[in-house]
Amino acid sequence: MRIARLDVFACCLPMKKPVKMAAELVTRADNIFVRLESSDGVIGWGEAGSAPAMTGETVESMGAAVRFLAPSLRGRDLSDVEGIIAQMDRAMYGNKAAKAAIEIALHDCLGKTLGKPVHALLGEKRNPRLATMATVGTGNADKDVAEASALREAGYTQFKIKVGIDAPERDAARARRICEAIGEDCTISADANQGYSTEGAIAFARAMAGTRLDFFEAPVRADDLSAMAAVANASRIAIGADEGVHGMGDIEAHAARKAAKGMALKSIKLGGLRGLVKAGALCERLGLEINVSCKTGESSVASAAAAHAAAVLPHVRWGLSVTQGGLAADVTEHPLTVERGYLTVSDAPGLGIAVDETLIRKYAI
Repeated sequence: MRIARLDVFACCLPMKKPVKMAAELVTRADNIFVRLESSDGVIGWGEAGSAPAMTGETVESMGAAVRFLAPSLRGRDLSDVEGIIAQMDRAMYGNKAAKAAIEIALHDCLGKTLGKPVHALLGEKRNPRLATMATVGTGNADKDVAEASALREAGYTQFKIKVGIDAPERDAARARRICEAIGEDCTISADANQGYSTEGAIAFARAMAGTRLDFFEAPVRADDLSAMAAVANASRIAIGADEGVHGMGDIEAHAARKAAKGMALKSIKLGGLRGLVKAGALCERLGLEINVSCKTGESSVASAAAAHAAAVLPHVRWGLSVTQGGLAADVTEHPLTVERGYLTVSDAPGLGIAVDETLIRKYAI
């Protein structure tokens, strides 16, 4: 069982509707897909979304990185996952999203070869059924309230409100209405995607005091831990970190500075599923909450991978953010399904999904 071939495809997938964030309007998903074939002819798939403002990587750079790494990985023993990860790190610094796509494909191929689900390759399955987080983010209060109400009626209990797209006071007025529409017995977050100044973030947090908001994610620039700590100190609402978390040292630094009470963990930031699971274990030791998340617009491949990682973590109280539901077209024969706000983690071999290569080629760019 050895790696025989690695291919990479850059794809542009259509969104059902735009997602408005602090610094961008996401109207399409630019992702890479890695096809890993073993010497036995078993095929595994991996995926990583383009996120230049978060990881510094685009589909062009990720494609180049996969092609650069491929020759040093061909012929490697499929079961030597840690050795393959180490080889990638020796051969190329950084490029964690590209490496994550390869590592996910490796786990999918190995799981299919051994007849085991990916979660069984990562640890003990603790969370067979996970609450998924619904994102509300048009910026229009009436539309957002209507959408949040419909999602709540559909069974969702985890919500993320996109903020940082208007003045803090107006964002807060919209978020308060959404919180009221969602009601009780739910987890609700607001995600500013680094869109506020320190003063603006504190103003938003104070305006949301007394609401059902559970945590406030990425309020200010991710690399400004002093600002993150200042917001955390001034807020009665828990602060979450996302764009500033790329490794164990970042998690430890946030905890030491009391700059966040929880982390959004993504495979593209942490180099793959094993890095994500290790980060989750560190969060548990430090008493930090965990949200396992995909980048907006990732398909059922990356979403299934995130679910397998979340399944083995000690707790995922801040929810699982899968994003295939926001796509107008997926690349799998049967896209990952969320039923009444919950995702059941597959026990089928590998990721438990079947990629349709004709769709990969249809949306290739």
